Amino acid sequence: MLDKTATKRFETVNRAYNSVFRPGQLSIGLVAPLDAHGHDPVPDLTRYIDRARMADALGFSALWLRDVPFNVPSFGDAGQVFDPFVYLGALAMATQGIALGVASVILPLRHPAHVAKAAASADVLSGGRVLLGIASGDRPEEYPALNIAFPNRGARFRESVDYVRAMAQHHPRLESPCGTLSGGIDMLPKPVGARLPLLITGGSQQAPDWVARNGDGWMTYPRDAASQRRLVDGYRARIAEAGLPDKPVMQSLYIDLLDKADADPRPIHLGFQSGTDFLRRYLTDLRTLGINHVALNLRFNAADIKTTMQRLAEDILPDFTA
Repeated sequence: MLDKTATKRFETVNRAYNSVFRPGQLSIGLVAPLDAHGHDPVPDLTRYIDRARMADALGFSALWLRDVPFNVPSFGDAGQVFDPFVYLGALAMATQGIALGVASVILPLRHPAHVAKAAASADVLSGGRVLLGIASGDRPEEYPALNIAFPNRGARFRESVDYVRAMAQHHPRLESPCGTLSGGIDMLPKPVGARLPLLITGGSQQAPDWVARNGDGWMTYPRDAASQRRLVDGYRARIAEAGLPDKPVMQSLYIDLLDKADADPRPIHLGFQSGTDFLRRYLTDLRTLGINHVALNLRFNAADIKTTMQRLAEDILPDFTA
């Protein structure tokens, strides 16, 4: 939970960042909509607040939303349907301690002024509980719908990061293709902490050195242990070479939790079906690899979601609570 204390911390950013991410430790979060909808792209939207409150009460460290502007049939995934910033506002009022993250805002599809104001508003309303994942986007069909060029998304992503960062300053000054900030106007509110924590997803069309230098952390995907170790070590080596403080790494994971604790694993999309014994070993291995947070996605979970959340809280969280 966010009120825990720790002797080791990454750079101080905000309440959520310094609770969810701790050096040498791994915390567990969940991905909204907390509904098992299998291959149906649209989840059930009737229980989202109750289940968010349950995740908070059970001690999960973070609840992650996604930015999916359009339901693209070829992707088969509408996310949690609600706009992430509207949803963040609702969750800020409905929960008490759990971190509220977006994994991830598609920066090239939004003006960074709107992103900065919406995210800072949610951060203030939640008492510093916002984590802002950012990405360049991977659904080409969305770009012409907004009259934005898909091939240029890498440059727009970098420009947007600079703009969002500038918004944390008082009366910012910035000359950018996104707009000119002359210092004569200001944007309110400011984030609760020093800035909004920006977690870069994958490569986001950027060079690895740029990702290491410019994000407050890195969001990646499941892969085999050797590959994951190599990528995590490489990310942290680039941070060290830049003379910067260490930064956290997190990954997503789809799971289908079986009733039998010692059930053997079977691969599913970006994750596995297994009992709690294998899941615990897998998460322990990730901690050894340097992963600091795992966001569990229950979309393909066959068992009752509330029962699965309770089992995770009882059988898994005690081993990964800072």
